[in-house]
Amino acid sequence: MSESEAFSKPRAHFVKIFVIGLVMGAAEVVPGVSGGTIAFITGIYLRLITAIQRFTPFVFRDLFKDGIAATWLRLDINFLLTLLAGMLTSVLLFASGIHYLLDNHPIFIWSLFFGLVVASVWLVAKQITRFGWDLGLYVLSGAAFGLMVSNILPVELSPSPLYLFVAGAIAICAWILPGLSGSYLLLIFGLYRGVIEAIKNFDIEPLFYLGMGMLLGIVTFARILDRLFRNYRDATLSLLTGFMLGSLVKLWPWHYVSSYQIKPDGSQVPLVSEPVTPMAYSAMTGLDSGLLMASLGLVVGLGCVVLLAFLSVTEAESKDDAEKIG
Repeated sequence: MSESEAFSKPRAHFVKIFVIGLVMGAAEVVPGVSGGTIAFITGIYLRLITAIQRFTPFVFRDLFKDGIAATWLRLDINFLLTLLAGMLTSVLLFASGIHYLLDNHPIFIWSLFFGLVVASVWLVAKQITRFGWDLGLYVLSGAAFGLMVSNILPVELSPSPLYLFVAGAIAICAWILPGLSGSYLLLIFGLYRGVIEAIKNFDIEPLFYLGMGMLLGIVTFARILDRLFRNYRDATLSLLTGFMLGSLVKLWPWHYVSSYQIKPDGSQVPLVSEPVTPMAYSAMTGLDSGLLMASLGLVVGLGCVVLLAFLSVTEAESKDDAEKIG
């Protein structure tokens, strides 16, 4: 792909990438939902990890050797900046709204994301080109790991800069993996509420340490993922399908909270919860099961995947952008 072709991409193409970034950002705000899943079902996943893994210590050498334009093109900066702009816009604009829905209409919003991930499992699984017992084991292993992560008890901490750095490096790996949620890992690490508050209040210091860890983690892990997809595509897709299936337990709309954690200010936050049937939820909590709202949320979630399919970049276009650039 020539420089003129890359820099003359239709404006509609970048509008599409920006909208995908908006959806990825909104998904990452919610613990249990993966922005990587959105990237995968919209067809930009391969291009994303290919672009990220090209950021190496040799970038500055290439900059002086090949010039700004060629290096900019090889790193696919226009794509990354457009996607990042969409994600940041979404986080800044919609974080409060999504948390309002989680606090006031939890069954609807969890049903929506449950439907979104169910449809996503099908979209990812159908890309597996062969079926065998070995791939079945990968699916089961991924599901077991996703289920294990979903059942780790979250904590609340006052973290050090080093802790923020390490947690950021680990959480960003989940962001780029379909089926694993970076927000949920932050919840497990006891950082989720603090990070949301830091974003709302523009508290730069904790976000800086977290961001530095994320930068190191994503560049390193993207290189691993890129090799896995190029050399073990079916096995990797099977493992990711399992991750997403395992994460559905966390997204189940009806959970009964059996234990709470008392924060220093005296407020309670859920600590241990277990999935129950809608009828059991009503009996145990005395609240309405919200089946109608759950059905609506499920339909909206499935519909979101259909809309994302219209936004999706074709596999041929994604490969062209990922492999021919530079």
